Amino acid sequence: MKPKLTRPTETTLALDDPRWQAVVAKNKDLDGEFVFAVKTTGIYCRPSCPAKTAQRQNVAFFDTTQLAQAAGFRACMRCKPDGISHEHARNDWVARACQLMQASATPLTLTALAGQLGMSPHHLHRVFKATTGLTPKDYQQALVKARLANALDKQQTITDAIYDAGFNSSGRFYDGADALLGMMPSSFRSGGQGLEIRYAVEPCALGVILVAATGRGVCAIEFGESAHELLARTRARFPKATFQPADAQFTQWLGQVLSFIEQPRSLQDLPLDIQGTVFQQRVWKALQDIPLGQTESYAQVAQRIGKPTAVRAVAQACAANQLAMAIPCHRVVKADGSLSGYRWGTARKAELLAREAKA
Repeated sequence: MKPKLTRPTETTLALDDPRWQAVVAKNKDLDGEFVFAVKTTGIYCRPSCPAKTAQRQNVAFFDTTQLAQAAGFRACMRCKPDGISHEHARNDWVARACQLMQASATPLTLTALAGQLGMSPHHLHRVFKATTGLTPKDYQQALVKARLANALDKQQTITDAIYDAGFNSSGRFYDGADALLGMMPSSFRSGGQGLEIRYAVEPCALGVILVAATGRGVCAIEFGESAHELLARTRARFPKATFQPADAQFTQWLGQVLSFIEQPRSLQDLPLDIQGTVFQQRVWKALQDIPLGQTESYAQVAQRIGKPTAVRAVAQACAANQLAMAIPCHRVVKADGSLSGYRWGTARKAELLAREAKA
């Protein structure tokens, strides 16, 4: 006898319901969030069940396995929805790995970390990267950067901050300090003191544009309504840096940026001084890979970096971008193709896309 479904235990949904789409896609990320039951077979399954997908009209959704059982359905023997899913077990491993790295005063080797989790180093590396989009080494580097930034704000001396952040020698720290912070620790701590930044503010077809560069490369490309507004914003990022007028090299970079607006082309040969978290830099690199004249949704970018569920984090990384056009966050749109927010205004975003479409 087939189970009888009652209104309190079954939700009738349209074909575009995200739970149905998860079942069609056999989405492992939603295992444990709900189960679906098939009226013709009398069983309930995880969203990722590998069995042939049932007809939509024969499917009901339940928030828990208990509700599915109460409605008269039995658990699928193939996907075993009552047990811990492989996806949840994997997420538990990753969460535990993150906790161990956060609790350690010094970075853990992959072998040591895997040993504490009872996993092989190779398996841990693969699972961690597949789940977070980062390697354990990348994750620990981000932790060290955060600890160092906090220590530089609190400790009286840079040496104290170095040891407080977990480095066992100042020599080892200084070998990679520039790459870690984007500048030497003394400059970071003092708001850019000792850092020389060249800049120019010019009118352009999209209003007013500021381009600024350190010795490493261009660190800011920003649109605004006035030169005063843009310069104030950049000085706030580096309150103690020395600002200098453009030299010959900088004038060449400025020309590349201005010419892009009039005749869009690749800016990937422009040297950039990119400062952001590991995740932000991963997103920004993906944005640079979107071809001129094309767009991608936030979900597509999340998929591109191997983090399909991090759509909101991708949007936040786009909003944090301070290198307009060089890191083309204007090429990221909503899933339906409509324009979403843009740091420098959606009107500028629309104009950039229109110009690129004609290029």
